[in-house]
Amino acid sequence: MNKLIYFLLLAITLSSCKNKETKAYDLVIYNAQIIDAESESLSEGQSIFISNGKIVEVRKSIDKEKFVADRLIDANGKFVMPGLWDNHVHFRGGDTLVEENKDLLPLFLAYGITTVRDAGGDITPSVIEWKDQIANGELDGPTIFSSGPKLDGDKPAWPGSIKVTSEAEVFAALDSLESLEVDYVKTYDGNLSAENYYNIIEETEKRGLKVTGHMPMSADFMKAVSLGLDGAEHMYYPLKACSPIADSLTKLDLGYGMIEPLIDTYDPELAAEVFAKMSEENVYVTPTLYIGKTLSEILDVDHQQDSLLKYIGPGIQKTYQGRIEGAKRAKASGSKMREKMEEISARMIQPMQNAGVKLLAGSDCGAFNSYVYPGESLHGELNALSKAGLSNAQVIKTSIVNGPQFLNLGNEYGSIATGKVADILILDKNPLKSIDNLKKINTVIKSGEVYDRKSLGGAQY
Repeated sequence: MNKLIYFLLLAITLSSCKNKETKAYDLVIYNAQIIDAESESLSEGQSIFISNGKIVEVRKSIDKEKFVADRLIDANGKFVMPGLWDNHVHFRGGDTLVEENKDLLPLFLAYGITTVRDAGGDITPSVIEWKDQIANGELDGPTIFSSGPKLDGDKPAWPGSIKVTSEAEVFAALDSLESLEVDYVKTYDGNLSAENYYNIIEETEKRGLKVTGHMPMSADFMKAVSLGLDGAEHMYYPLKACSPIADSLTKLDLGYGMIEPLIDTYDPELAAEVFAKMSEENVYVTPTLYIGKTLSEILDVDHQQDSLLKYIGPGIQKTYQGRIEGAKRAKASGSKMREKMEEISARMIQPMQNAGVKLLAGSDCGAFNSYVYPGESLHGELNALSKAGLSNAQVIKTSIVNGPQFLNLGNEYGSIATGKVADILILDKNPLKSIDNLKKINTVIKSGEVYDRKSLGGAQY
């Protein structure tokens, strides 16, 4: 064989071998300090290799000769962690507010929230459509996990709810939710009976569905826990179990009129027993502290200059008036329930955490919940949990670790690791040192796509 041809063939073969060794990625982040909320530690000098919306590999070294990437990000001096989860949001207000709800989706990303748990409303078909469009990269917004319509009694508190008045209707309602492929079941307490509430819990347990939500004040929280309740939205229901006079108050049929007496008779020793049982049964609690504070102060704070108000559509802004009028009525009656509930809720947080109860950070943002803005409000909730006594790492876990775990998605979310979804925040400062540093967002990455925060809207930190 001609020597020249031989060497040409050899060169082609070697080049081919080299190309086989060269890996291609969509995105590579290097020089990263990765935050591990579980171990409360940092891993320095890390490289994160991302393709098709997933983390393919995480390693300390980076060899630019052995890979190619569509985009490189040097995270030198910065901190990398999973995207935030807001575990209690609402999309609602009827057909006329569908577009105003949709317009709010980018705000979540602007504030580093890459996943939300929709806690029910009356525009479920639109929410399911957005969920699919976001998953397919056709719409900018967070990943949505949804309960679909709430389950309530024959006089639901919210439009769009499914009426449940018998065991047969429980089965039919859950059949309907399963056909919608909801991610969990949400109960509400417009006038849902205690019996049907228990039936819902038992049937979801049989079907392998998660159930959380509001509890009728006529029901027994600890009985619900024993039947398989997975979560409680807000603090009213664990609170009820922590009062020694709860049974007596239930017999008086006071509804939420029993809240102040429950607060006044809160027993820390009984609470310790309740929280231990909740931990044993793996019951999650979404405290929603921030909205409690916002609504308790609604008559004292001028929100007209709020920087985010301009992003809220006029239709949704009109829904805010309901909470304002409710606060006026409460003030006229002399009720201090909201203020007292805010105080006792904060006081219950650290004992719950110490007992092993898993807390979920959720803002309760959405139409009708006045001045609780998408995105910003989750940061308010995280700060409230911090002020209630949680460590910075514990606060972060209520969002990015406990959120996925509630939905049995811990293998896909919750850390920067091989095989996890590439929902990533790059921060300028370390949130393990100050929870306010979660606001120092440099870059938002959703399913491997890098977003320009300025184009997403919202107040820029």
